[in-house]
Amino acid sequence: MKVLVALDDSGGSHHALDWVLRCLFPVGDQPATEEARPDLVLVHALEPLHHAMCPVGGTGSAVYGAPSIMQSVRAARKESARNLLDRAKRVCHTRGVSAAAVLVEGESREALYRAAEDAGAGLLVVGSRGLGAVGRAFLGSVSDYCVHHARCPVMVVPPPPVDKDGQRMGSSPIRCQSPCFQQGCLMAE
Repeated sequence: MKVLVALDDSGGSHHALDWVLRCLFPVGDQPATEEARPDLVLVHALEPLHHAMCPVGGTGSAVYGAPSIMQSVRAARKESARNLLDRAKRVCHTRGVSAAAVLVEGESREALYRAAEDAGAGLLVVGSRGLGAVGRAFLGSVSDYCVHHARCPVMVVPPPPVDKDGQRMGSSPIRCQSPCFQQGCLMAE
């Protein structure tokens, strides 16, 4: 079975990767055959970058991003996405799990479900921001979209619990109790 884990630089996606590594690839768990071990694919959706006009000063004046600037921004975003996937692969490697990394372009929700379809995934794992019904209605939800459109099962990993101060436990790599993040934090450069 092929397991795709959707990653971005959010605590929710880091928590989802941690869940996959702990629950689907437990340390010391060696299947009887190589075919029995799932394949792990880390996927990041690179949202399209659109030219923007920014109002400057008084009425009617605006600044438009020059094509050379837009190319530089696109290149920097791609490099940042590759770095994220490389850091996630290193975390997997420290747990003894090999993973492939895939960078797809497009709106996250559509790009992720398409990536799952194209890869023939047996499971798509996405993190949740824990917005609740109202937040999802206004902001949209990648996980809701994937649940309703993907042909494979979708696991939505809820966000880490909230501590007594109202902070999400595990959302910061410094406070995370997961051995996965203590060994090689996704946020570390």
